[in-house]
Amino acid sequence: MKPEAVETVYARWAPIYDRTFGAITNVGRRRASDYINARGGRLLEVGVGTGLALPHYSPALSVTGVDYSQDMLAKAQDRVDALGLGNVELTRMDARALEFPDNHFDTVAAMHIVSVVPEPEKVVAEMARVCKPGGEVVIVNHFSRDKGALAMLERLAAPLENMLGWHSDFPMERVLGSSCLKVVSEDRFPPLGMMTFLVLRKEAGSLRLS
Repeated sequence: MKPEAVETVYARWAPIYDRTFGAITNVGRRRASDYINARGGRLLEVGVGTGLALPHYSPALSVTGVDYSQDMLAKAQDRVDALGLGNVELTRMDARALEFPDNHFDTVAAMHIVSVVPEPEKVVAEMARVCKPGGEVVIVNHFSRDKGALAMLERLAAPLENMLGWHSDFPMERVLGSSCLKVVSEDRFPPLGMMTFLVLRKEAGSLRLS
């Protein structure tokens, strides 16, 4: 997705996101939040959007949420205020240049955003940088298939990415380029196995990326 399209697309999506795409992706969001709660510690959610995952995090977690879209963040802040989520802090930030020190978070999560952001390889590299050695990067996303009817539909929808805010033919390999991250688990889940729950662990000897 082109950088100039991000703000426009998500300003359009913000008022209806929770009732549309947000509802469809709830299964993965709940699975990720349950997994993250069991880990504890300090969490960064990159691309927090309207904050749909925020109520599902344990109050014992220290949660930081960042997003580039001011409209989406405003919705997330309304949710935090309404629910009194005192363990959550939100800020506007470009995921390609996270304003946090190296090795800072126990878990870094990205739910349904890596196929949306410009330069996803750079975003995942930044997620790896701010994750502590031995910590985990948790990604929930749609990744393209190599064959079958769904693969054909993904390719047909690809030209619409700047209108939909979603890159349908996005390969998983694009998030696996950081040498310090190793795959811990990879599972598909509904609807139709279209979404993937991916856990990557930062090697304990990795202090920072070169």
